[in-house]
Amino acid sequence: MPCNPTNSINQSIIEPGTQVFLHFSLALNSGELVDSNFEGQPANFRLGDGSMLPGFEESLLGLKAGAEIEILLSPEQAFGVVNPGNYHRFPIAKFQILLEDDLIPTEVGSVVSFKDMGGFDLPGVVTEINDKTISVDFNHPLAGKEIVFRASIIAVVAADVQSLEVKL
Repeated sequence: MPCNPTNSINQSIIEPGTQVFLHFSLALNSGELVDSNFEGQPANFRLGDGSMLPGFEESLLGLKAGAEIEILLSPEQAFGVVNPGNYHRFPIAKFQILLEDDLIPTEVGSVVSFKDMGGFDLPGVVTEINDKTISVDFNHPLAGKEIVFRASIIAVVAADVQSLEVKL
């Protein structure tokens, strides 16, 4: 049975598998803006495809095109809580080349990239440097923080619509 795209756009509610077009912003509870695309092109994704954190997706469920939300997400709903197991201390000798680099000095607050067991980049923030060790925090920089998630839903495409041609 053919699908009528006109009925599948903007009348659909956001549910798993729907394609969502939206403007969004992320801010700290203090009001400090972390990220926003309100001045640019809307983001688009299929709900459940992993491109947005589950807490953000969950807050969109049931909304339609034209809806706007602003919600305060707990750390558990956003970037997670701070995990003490993600703080690591390494021998300073392993960082001697980085510490001696005059162009890009490694200091407290610097982001350094490591390779995990799968060969993927794993960024960490230097938290302490002393004579014998360097300490690195591998928690997400927004871990442990409440996030104000604001979104304006531009369009919602039903899950059963695989492709769509728009003519202007």
